[in-house]
Amino acid sequence: MTNETEKLPQTLIERIDRRLAATGKSAKGASREAGQSESFIKNIRLGASKSPRTDGLKALARVLGTTIDWLTEGRGPEVAAASDGLPSPSTSTVIPTDLGEFVPVKIAGKVKAGEFIAIEDLGDWEEPEEFLDTRDPRFPHARHLGFEVEGDSMNALKPRPIQDGDRLSALAYEDIADRYPLRDGMIVVVERTRHGGHEREWSVKQLEIYEDRMEFHPRSTNPRHKPIIIKRDSLADDGVTVEIIAIVRRLVAEFNL
Repeated sequence: MTNETEKLPQTLIERIDRRLAATGKSAKGASREAGQSESFIKNIRLGASKSPRTDGLKALARVLGTTIDWLTEGRGPEVAAASDGLPSPSTSTVIPTDLGEFVPVKIAGKVKAGEFIAIEDLGDWEEPEEFLDTRDPRFPHARHLGFEVEGDSMNALKPRPIQDGDRLSALAYEDIADRYPLRDGMIVVVERTRHGGHEREWSVKQLEIYEDRMEFHPRSTNPRHKPIIIKRDSLADDGVTVEIIAIVRRLVAEFNL
């Protein structure tokens, strides 16, 4: 019950801050748990996001143990009831977080910079390996793709390197391209084909965007790895095509028990 003398939060960010304090979560941590970028709450605070996505706010409300009505408009109870599908802190000091629906992510193949493979030599994976990841609430209908990393082309990525043997959880870019514009710093899986599509290379790179070109950079201690540079409106045709096939969401590391 709220004291009559207590000042009630009047704005969205005040209500977010109140629930952050109540749940003991950080702004970055709550943003990640809601399936958003680490700067989701920060952008609201700075006014950079004047109309935050409704699905993002709904996910954030779940993470913060409240309802979307209270979070966005201050209406109704601050703490969600158990019947709303949300945990009630009245029975526990620990508020479990709904991480969302888990989906199987199939390994589409290996990413290895600098290695073109003939299409006929790629093989036919009848039963590809898979792992579980949470469905991205922003793009519930997008395909989830998994990749195995081979090599050292991203072993110097900051703040966390991508090492040989890591697995990547990603979203198919063609499924989200119309709703998710490319930006600097994205980690992407790039496909290069040559000889009329008879040879293919998949590699993981970090994107840099310039006015006249896009650059896909390795982040490696190995100097043999070079960036892929694509100039806009270029008429040159060297027989090699470059396409972003996936946006990497996270690394997946497993330990044998």
